[in-house]
Amino acid sequence: MAVFILPDAQDDLLWLQEYMQGEWSEADWLNAEDEIFKKLALVDTGFLTGAPVQELASVGIFEYQNVFTSHHKLVYRRINADVYVYAIAAHRQDFPTLLMKRLLKI
Repeated sequence: MAVFILPDAQDDLLWLQEYMQGEWSEADWLNAEDEIFKKLALVDTGFLTGAPVQELASVGIFEYQNVFTSHHKLVYRRINADVYVYAIAAHRQDFPTLLMKRLLKI
């Protein structure tokens, strides 16, 4: 089993890092980053299963799931034994808009 952070989600992480270091501190970012990767490790082991992304489930798409950290929403999809991370959003972000932008890129 492996976790793959897709390019858009990598961009999300870089944006979050820049934002958090600008608004708070590097220590705050490192704590948030650690929390994100610990949560993804739990998803990878199968001990944690997220709920379907509500906006997608409402139109019949159930394979994308989300889990939450104290400050972030992680959107992923399990394919076979691997976890693919599609988005990492701060709770304060407009998630429906972020999701729509991602869908329109496809």
